[in-house]
Amino acid sequence: MSQSMRAIVADPGAPGRVRMDRVPYPQAGPGEVVVEVQAVSVNRGETFLLEQPPVGWRPGKDTAGVVVATGSGVGGLRIGQRVVAHAEQAGWAERVAVAADRVAPLPEGVGFTAAAPLGLAGLTALRLTRVTGPLAGRRVLLTGASGGVGHTFVQLAAAHGALVTVVTADAERGARLLELGAAQVVHEIGSAPGPFDIAIESTGGTAPGKAWARLVQHGRLIWFGQASREPAVIDFFDWRGATSGTIRRFHYAEDDTPVGDDLAALVRLVSSGRLHIEIGLTDDWERIPDALQALLDRRVRGNAVLTLNHGGANR
Repeated sequence: MSQSMRAIVADPGAPGRVRMDRVPYPQAGPGEVVVEVQAVSVNRGETFLLEQPPVGWRPGKDTAGVVVATGSGVGGLRIGQRVVAHAEQAGWAERVAVAADRVAPLPEGVGFTAAAPLGLAGLTALRLTRVTGPLAGRRVLLTGASGGVGHTFVQLAAAHGALVTVVTADAERGARLLELGAAQVVHEIGSAPGPFDIAIESTGGTAPGKAWARLVQHGRLIWFGQASREPAVIDFFDWRGATSGTIRRFHYAEDDTPVGDDLAALVRLVSSGRLHIEIGLTDDWERIPDALQALLDRRVRGNAVLTLNHGGANR
């Protein structure tokens, strides 16, 4: 067997772009497993990181595949086991080494394509339901709802009893979010009736200020991204809405729950039919430049997943 494998790497001569390259096969260190990757999920944030990639970094966090090697001290995972993994990096490859506590077993009833997005999008949505506090009966405003996080959060929050108003410019995506449990769809924040107990904002620019203006007194604004690439702006001299409230900057990695435990919880929800993973694009990983551009152009509803063909001549 060749000592190298195919991997997708940042193209040093073209910021924001990638190319296929050959890299050494990963080895399983202590507490790690090596996964032969069958599917990867591509996230919008990774497309931004590609513009100025850190030295030594390779893209790829969300994968699903089969364990082919285990390091010392690994328990509960075995060679040949189907798994979903959330790697630190380097997952856009034929194989990836991942800490075992960032891996969860995958039952036969859950396909690799459906499992791959459970990493960044699934973990973010699940952990958002914790930082919001109790959701039963709460009125929630969610911006940027048409991506993978939005589709997953709507289902989880609705299952908790929340009344979720989603903001999306696309009527078709809005209809799908209603099917998944949203209580109401609006096409701009200014149309959201409110008032809301909680606003969850991820687009940046003026959106956080508009969301704040629709909160109840002592409401909560949770901000976790700026997909617009514009810094978040809030004018506290605009006295519409709440005069007192809480703003929290959230990042999914701040949660203390082991990644593997949360992945396992998400797998159980998918396996039992209580959570649907919305996938708007599925393609072969060799066409990843097209998938990256589709994400940047906001042409993907939900998640983008790429599959690997290990039987190809170029393996």
